[in-house]
Amino acid sequence: MATLKKYDLSGKEIGEVVIEDTLLTKEANSQMIKDYLTAIRANARQWCAHTKSRSEVSHSGQKPHPQKGTGRARQGYLGAPQYKGGGRVGTPRAKFDQHVSINQKEKRAAVRFLLSEKIQGNQLFVLKSSGLKKPATKKVVDFLASQQIAGKRVLFLGLTPKEDENFVRSMRNIPKAEFMLVANTSGYDVALTSTIVILEPAVEKFLEILGGV
Repeated sequence: MATLKKYDLSGKEIGEVVIEDTLLTKEANSQMIKDYLTAIRANARQWCAHTKSRSEVSHSGQKPHPQKGTGRARQGYLGAPQYKGGGRVGTPRAKFDQHVSINQKEKRAAVRFLLSEKIQGNQLFVLKSSGLKKPATKKVVDFLASQQIAGKRVLFLGLTPKEDENFVRSMRNIPKAEFMLVANTSGYDVALTSTIVILEPAVEKFLEILGGV
């Protein structure tokens, strides 16, 4: 059985959240995690370098001039590369669809596994931010300093932007600090993050995700 420490914005420990051992999944393995993270990186690439060939450009198909009688070389199509607006030759072309599919079951297992590792490594705790009545960046900075995680990558998980509005506005200018909805938790962000802080209203939803719901 694992426990998550709960703190207030002053850095004082005010309780804990108990997590059953059955929620700390071992369904994933190192190869599954590697495949999952590789797929996310591959799908994030923008394969936008693509030019049109003469068969793809938009032209009427009309001949530039008659076949005979002008003294000029034969030309058959205004979309040929030698004409302005014609197809390109020797320019970048998208090779094929680079998208890498991710099995939904494996994706969820990978996210749960990465979150379990953070819990077991004491890199995840709960924050009670309800005492923040208005945006106050200094309070959040002081809290990070009290937990000795200032300057490190910190991922805050909340329930809704509106419910956590004051907190989000307080931390959005802090370097390396990021806010994400707990329902949109990404294994890639979890893997890159040094510490995860769950805002108290999002704890129940977090436990659902950890349990595979």
